[in-house]
Amino acid sequence: MKLYLIAVGHKMPDWVEFGFKEYTKRMPREALIELVELKPGQRSGNSVERAMETERDRILAALPPGCRKIILDERGAAWTTMKLADKLKGWQQDGRDVAFVIGGADGLHADVKRQADDLIQLSALTMPHGMVRVLLAEQLYRAVAINQGHPYHRE
Repeated sequence: MKLYLIAVGHKMPDWVEFGFKEYTKRMPREALIELVELKPGQRSGNSVERAMETERDRILAALPPGCRKIILDERGAAWTTMKLADKLKGWQQDGRDVAFVIGGADGLHADVKRQADDLIQLSALTMPHGMVRVLLAEQLYRAVAINQGHPYHRE
């Protein structure tokens, strides 16, 4: 199983690159995270809807065939870290790749959301997309650590 982070946006600040890489390098071989950065849809001169359609097409093209799609959305279910760890354990047993999708500045097109296996939120707070990358990578690392009995996570 491979974990993909499909993210609209590029040219992230150095702290985002550093934080994301810090957690992805800790991941075991059986749960590697691959970042797929997608160029945002052009907004100047185009409508927001057209930009979101462009992003939708790029996201759908980037999804690995047959993968489980976990869509990040502010209106999604609020999972605990323990629930993520349980889900990750099940995903590893089923063997399918898992793609986490982060939309662009205006969110995700409804067509992408309709394809979700799970629609989740990381927080009820609004966050910069770069921070979401780092937070998601940390939580995936934490979930792996929990499943391996590693002392990184404490309750």
